[in-house]
Amino acid sequence: MHTASKTLLMRRFFGTARTDGPIVALRKTGTYTARRVMPLLPDRLRRHGPPGTDHEYLMPTWKTLAQKRALHPQSAPALLRKARQIALIGDLNLPQCRKYRVEQLAAFWRGRGVEVEFAHYTDVPRATRILQLATHVCEYRLPPTPVTEMLRYEARRLRLPILYDIDDPLFSVTAYETYANMEAIDPAQKDHFLRAAPGYLSMMNGADVVSLSTPGLVEHAALHTPRPAFLRRNFVDAETLEIARLARRSGGRSDGLFRFAFASGSFGHEADFEIIAEALTEVILAAPEWRLIILGHFDKSRLPAALAQRTELQPFAGYGDYLKRLARADCALMPLTDDPFNRCKSAVRVLDAAVVGVPSVVSAVGDLPFVVVQGATGWIVKDPSGWGDVL
Repeated sequence: MHTASKTLLMRRFFGTARTDGPIVALRKTGTYTARRVMPLLPDRLRRHGPPGTDHEYLMPTWKTLAQKRALHPQSAPALLRKARQIALIGDLNLPQCRKYRVEQLAAFWRGRGVEVEFAHYTDVPRATRILQLATHVCEYRLPPTPVTEMLRYEARRLRLPILYDIDDPLFSVTAYETYANMEAIDPAQKDHFLRAAPGYLSMMNGADVVSLSTPGLVEHAALHTPRPAFLRRNFVDAETLEIARLARRSGGRSDGLFRFAFASGSFGHEADFEIIAEALTEVILAAPEWRLIILGHFDKSRLPAALAQRTELQPFAGYGDYLKRLARADCALMPLTDDPFNRCKSAVRVLDAAVVGVPSVVSAVGDLPFVVVQGATGWIVKDPSGWGDVL
């Protein structure tokens, strides 16, 4: 492995450890190592792993039930209790995704008298337990693995309807192959995303219905799957409004500086920033009191040297802390390259800025322009060449 690649991997490890904790960082390291090692293993081991692993967790139970002619119940246990209960099993590693697609959904349904329990798909005992109590299953961003296949088999055994929820075009080779942000990550990681796309599509097609986060994603998914698709946009909930109220109270705009904020929740957004780099540098250097805050993951060496001197780089440290730092800004910047992946993007960054009273300047890509009122709550830049004038 080249020295540059090693340095990039170490930077990502420590960045993840700071933002998401050491356990998540180590888990991601293990996943990455497995991806590099798996192609070297025999087919049998690559598919199933060593005997006795989690994907065999339910096999002894199935065998016993089959021997007693009791493998297929007449109806789910919760239905017999005349209850409604959702088992939400997903990939919960990304904090923002967990908040908007899992925790908020759980709170929404609980507020309507429907019990919801959720589990990370690798927590097999918990995932198995909540399936036994459910009337419906929601799978969030589940990848195709022996463990997820086992959990889905159990859901089908229990005759539970399955909804598959996804908020990125992980199923699309087209979206990833033309995604500008992929140029900023390890080529091996991009190759993994491309190879994984057919598996995600298989997971979608194995569900009864699909829910998607933006109109663009619904339209793109229609090119890949015949499953009924429903739009469920991300939204602001009561808990977020309370966190935002506390963040606004913290203040931080009284020092006479004017701050632009650029949030980057994942790697690769340097490609989006390139759209505004020249115009933003010219604007900020024209006024001594103007600054740039970058929140999250960013390679500062990609900034123009003059702009870097006026830039604060702050890592994510929990949603509440993120909103406090965002509340210090006077304007949030959300440029997006116009490609199939970004046309599926939601407007969560606009929502984050709005709840702390910060207007947004956004590209006319994805769902961003649909949640900005031009000239009132922000500005929509319809042509990349127009950023300088808007700023």
